[in-house]
Amino acid sequence: MKTTLTAALAVALLAGCGSATTTGGTGSTESAKVAFLMPDLASTRYEQADAPLFKAKMKQLCPSCEVIYQNADSDASKQQQQANSAMAQGVKAIVLDPVDSAAAASIVKSAQSQQIAVIAYDRPIPTTPADYYISFDNEKIGSMIGQSLVDHLKKEKAKGGLLQVNGSPTDAAAGLIKKGIHSAIDPSGFKLLAEYDTPDWQPEKAQQWVAGQISQFRDDIAGVVAANDGTAGGSIAAFKAAGVKVPPITGNDAEVAAAQRIIAGDQYNTISKPIKIVAEASAVVAWEFMQGKKPAGKATLYNTPSELFVPTVVTKENIKEVLFDSGLMKAADACKGEYAAGCAELGIK
Repeated sequence: MKTTLTAALAVALLAGCGSATTTGGTGSTESAKVAFLMPDLASTRYEQADAPLFKAKMKQLCPSCEVIYQNADSDASKQQQQANSAMAQGVKAIVLDPVDSAAAASIVKSAQSQQIAVIAYDRPIPTTPADYYISFDNEKIGSMIGQSLVDHLKKEKAKGGLLQVNGSPTDAAAGLIKKGIHSAIDPSGFKLLAEYDTPDWQPEKAQQWVAGQISQFRDDIAGVVAANDGTAGGSIAAFKAAGVKVPPITGNDAEVAAAQRIIAGDQYNTISKPIKIVAEASAVVAWEFMQGKKPAGKATLYNTPSELFVPTVVTKENIKEVLFDSGLMKAADACKGEYAAGCAELGIK
């Protein structure tokens, strides 16, 4: 995966170096603008990682280019306004992580009518093909976290059924994760007690729903397949508030808080999908479109040229190697206060 990306970046850098005045289908790229439109603040990653990494890569590729970054805070109408504003400012490309995958079709149509390329980022846009799609393989993520949990429960000879806490019903990526989860748990032999689509991925909504399921099923809950670290955190909070032992719970995104929960034994797994990979890859692709090129995808999803990277499941057994030894996460950020002893036990320093 890293070798492929490195090669792609090298090609783009060779094409981009010294070419800030290259002309494409929409004119000169000197001082060109690109929009980076993210969906929500519920996930801390967009402000802390995606946007800074994208900006840094764009600056490397095109020092004179301007990045217009906006976050829609889970408001599809607000994201539409942000996209309209970016188009009015003359952007040559839009990297879009949609709040609502269906509603984003209007952004794609409007941009393409103005010869502005749209790169769907992390979440696909099924109804109207974007010019490109970059993400980790979301269906694979679902199957990986689900299978990891099932294997663990079988090893522990666990009894009972599962709760499934999905992501936002308006997010096509959440739908792919959901499909992947079902592919792992449906044939597992564990009964699916109930499942829930979490509005806007809100952890508090997940917590409220799981609290209700604890009241109904209580000790019959063997595990919870949560679609990301935010919904995992909400699920864990529900068990703790109910005074019930926290069962193995999955996650996805490898947020610092999730790493801390894994170290403490509250969360069973998460998914490491280094944001640097997709953020930099999207900058490379955006820069190619801005120069009037049409990069070919390595796959096709929803009739869109795509590049889908494969992630890594993280549990307590490999968290040191995957997150800390690799440099993706710093011990100074995760091993504070109550988590220091757990880090020491795992050799994280």
